[in-house]
Amino acid sequence: MSTANGSLRPLPIAPADPAVFVGFGASGDLTRRKLVPALVNLRRTGALPAAFAFIAVIRQADVGKSLADDVLKAADEHLDSPLTQEERDWFLGRIGVVVGDVEQPILYADIAARLTELQASHGTGTNALFYLATPPQLFAPIAAGLGKAGLLDEAAAHGWRRVVVEKPFGHDLESAIALNRALSGVMEERQIYRIDHYLGKETVQNLMIFRFANSIFEPIWNRRYVDHVQITVAESDGIGTRGGYYDEAGALRDMVQNHLFMLLALTAMEPPISFDADAVRDERLKVLQAITPFTRAMVERDVVRAQYAAGRIKDADVRGYLEEDKVAPGSSTETFVALRLQVENWRWAGVPFYLRTGKRLAKRVSEIAVHFRQPPFMMFRDTAVRSLNCNVLVIRVQPEEGITLEVDAKVPGQALDLKTVAMDFKYDEVFAQTPSTGYETLLYDALTGDQTLFHRADSTEVSWRAVMPILEAWPSQSRPVCYAAGSWGPEEAHELLERDGRAWRRP
Repeated sequence: MSTANGSLRPLPIAPADPAVFVGFGASGDLTRRKLVPALVNLRRTGALPAAFAFIAVIRQADVGKSLADDVLKAADEHLDSPLTQEERDWFLGRIGVVVGDVEQPILYADIAARLTELQASHGTGTNALFYLATPPQLFAPIAAGLGKAGLLDEAAAHGWRRVVVEKPFGHDLESAIALNRALSGVMEERQIYRIDHYLGKETVQNLMIFRFANSIFEPIWNRRYVDHVQITVAESDGIGTRGGYYDEAGALRDMVQNHLFMLLALTAMEPPISFDADAVRDERLKVLQAITPFTRAMVERDVVRAQYAAGRIKDADVRGYLEEDKVAPGSSTETFVALRLQVENWRWAGVPFYLRTGKRLAKRVSEIAVHFRQPPFMMFRDTAVRSLNCNVLVIRVQPEEGITLEVDAKVPGQALDLKTVAMDFKYDEVFAQTPSTGYETLLYDALTGDQTLFHRADSTEVSWRAVMPILEAWPSQSRPVCYAAGSWGPEEAHELLERDGRAWRRP
């Protein structure tokens, strides 16, 4: 569908089923910054049903008195345009509060009673989406409480019941297996939605379309034509107020095991037989299973961990990690990880994948860069051309979503001179709209029962299994190296590629 000026706009989509959104931890930052703004955006596009209500489950009664007003005021700061009075009134009339301890049965009885009330007052039917925006140690107790109260029994409810679980999904392989068992003990796998907001990004979703709907790329998406792949998720921010959590987690657990591995899986996966959720997730799983297991020697050689020291970001001095609030003195927690790994299957054998992520880096950017092999130089040997650059396809995930293809072209003039130029596609220019945060897509999918963009139990365990040798090797190895805030990481990360005759891209 086109607008009058020829730009594209999305086709309308059908609203989700009538439902109640039950948000545990609804007084927290995630609900205010992401979930409520996403629900507002869904209503603006007609994707949210008219028969909809929101139950905010919180622990402190005094917070509940003004919670609806508070979350809507906070949502205004994260919307492209402020809430209208009509929108404010609509949501205020649909946000209710239930107060209680998630480990006490009375809370779940109160939720059940409120669901029955909303069915009568707002016509929400018997469908319920339970969203666990809580500390991870509460995931299992909440699931157990919902199960014991019969709130996950779809046959008894005569409607669907689904549970969205935020990351981190486990702290290691053992805890991930235990959490999977706890969830599967009270509900079926098809009811569990392990969310990763990166998979809701437009560019990430478009990666499969780009690969499999364009015949010029799929034939060269393999070891014969690809030299290597770089995946970067860089943040200029520090740890902020998350010192307590981050010092226990670190960059490997916080980013590599989930976000970066999912970008890797989408980049390297085989074509699924359909867009059915399990068909797509099967192929993502196969990539993770094909990662060559790390030995202690490989961890020493192919993995770099580092901590940011004091430096400058955007002309402002910033302190180092060890000076941040709630960070243990002398902490060895990594704020940067770079690693080299292999996906040992027929398509990718011999092609290195380089992954890096870190806090307090030069700029905020997430991208996948596919570097193709260089062409033979022989026909240029008697010309002024001294070298040929490889073609690079860059999929930009954030902050400016788009795709760029870098190619060599002749510089105008009598001399034979080459310059790398970029063929650039930007979402906001082509589609005349700002891409969503990712939560809109994921919430809509959860409300409509599409699990394609959510993690399955087996993939979470396989991804943990891949990083466990690194976590187990680090305590016996030297402390993290340091890098200055505002840089692109430590010199050791650059050496990781230099010894292979390659270099990191500077986004």
